[in-house]
Amino acid sequence: MEHWIIAPIVVPAIVGPMIGLTMRHDRLLQRVAGLTSSAVLVALTLALLVAAANGTVESYELGSWPAPFGIVLVLDRLSALMVALTAVLGLIVLAYAVATGWDQRGRNFHALYQFQLMGLFGAMLTGDIFNLFVFFEILLIASYGLMTHAGGRMRLRGGVQYVIFNLAGSTLFLFALGTLYAVFGSLNMADLAERAQMLPAGDAALVRVTAALLLLVFVLKGALIPVHFWLPNTYALAPAPVAALFAVMTKVGAYAVLRVYTLIFPDTLPAMDGLVAGVLVPAALVTLSVGMIGVLGGRTLARIAAFAAIGSMGTLFLAIGTFTETATAAAIYYLIHSTLTAGAMFLVVDQVRARRGNSALSPQAPMPGGGLVAAFFFLAAIAAVGMPPLSGFLGKLMILDAIRDQSWWVWGWALVLGTSLIALVGYARAGSALFWKPFDNAAPVADDFTPEDGALSGWGQAALGVLIALIVALTVLAGPVSRYARATAAQLYTPEAYIDAVLGTPQERAARAAREQALADQVHGADHAAPAHSATQEGH
Repeated sequence: MEHWIIAPIVVPAIVGPMIGLTMRHDRLLQRVAGLTSSAVLVALTLALLVAAANGTVESYELGSWPAPFGIVLVLDRLSALMVALTAVLGLIVLAYAVATGWDQRGRNFHALYQFQLMGLFGAMLTGDIFNLFVFFEILLIASYGLMTHAGGRMRLRGGVQYVIFNLAGSTLFLFALGTLYAVFGSLNMADLAERAQMLPAGDAALVRVTAALLLLVFVLKGALIPVHFWLPNTYALAPAPVAALFAVMTKVGAYAVLRVYTLIFPDTLPAMDGLVAGVLVPAALVTLSVGMIGVLGGRTLARIAAFAAIGSMGTLFLAIGTFTETATAAAIYYLIHSTLTAGAMFLVVDQVRARRGNSALSPQAPMPGGGLVAAFFFLAAIAAVGMPPLSGFLGKLMILDAIRDQSWWVWGWALVLGTSLIALVGYARAGSALFWKPFDNAAPVADDFTPEDGALSGWGQAALGVLIALIVALTVLAGPVSRYARATAAQLYTPEAYIDAVLGTPQERAARAAREQALADQVHGADHAAPAHSATQEGH
């Protein structure tokens, strides 16, 4: 599968410009190209997931330049899972956008969508931390366009806020990369992992500064308090299908934390001394609390869904910040669940808006076809809150079990359970206002709002139904998925396979070094011999 590793990046990199340059005036061709590309990406990423499931780590050297001098892509269990999850969510959301006509409410939607997928896949597959920055910028540039798709003053305002926050994060990322290169002399992740273990004790302060800068960048992408301010307006004001895709974008921050702080800056590194865990856990607990209180206080379903996304990131980072195999396995399962659930909830938001003109929790007349939408809402809400029997309950149960040997476990249990109750009340309040109170005798009569063409499409509801079905499947298949998650966590905490796949085994590296030394000796010998021969000729 070595040469297929780059395919998820190449396919959208080709299709995106092709759509933008040759199909911009043909709606049908744009849709066919976008959907075909997304379907191909699902097939490719699922094949990569199967290939990585046996524990083999593979690398792909761009231009056949060996690491650490060249750019490499790396496929292991974690990156394979992330690209497959992104591709599946991307196809479902794109199908929904096409079915409901969202893709035609602005320009260049399909081209930007492909570039967004390209950036996401690249960030998850790269083995070079500078190229992690490059792919971050690709996905962010595409997301700027998608965020303001279909226009509107409030959407543009939210987009500007989103751009400012992420530009600040990108600038900070560059500072972190400069510091990293100054300390280690490399930006290849596997090479950095080896060099970090050999760094002199006197450089411990620089290592901690570098790790702290990178952590700030990654938690900004993951919307962890206190750098979460960009998310509520961005997700609430963005087109709902775009917000559904953005559900996986915050997970890129969580992925980066898992990758970098188990490979390059693990807790076992003397210079770290529990730095990352000491920051992540308290911040995650506060984020969880703020997110779920926001669910309780939200005045629109869109803002409730946005704050629920913040709360879910708090839960996820709580497990990640523990930095044990068991907690990381629970985090991986919860990451899948929260991505699917957040995506489904934002599509429910769009279904409500399509029938009422807004998602405000104010009394209005019953919405047409509201029964099925209500069913979708309550299933997504049960999963988001963490009530049995859906995957949210299983994910939170795994996390609670994983943190019970930590010194702060009482706080963790209290906040996870307490905020779940708060979220339950918040979602119950929203469901009551949207789907029950409209049938009260005092409900106002319907206004003159008319849904846009295609907004009530049965195919759009079918796409949402597929996403809900995946949440149910994640519950039914919790055993196999959790086993894969445990194997993934075990692979993360034994990074030797990753390093050997990128740099070669110790024997291969020793043989390569010997060949390079022999070549250098041969070249230097020839250089030294030439002047002597010349002098002999002059003597004659």
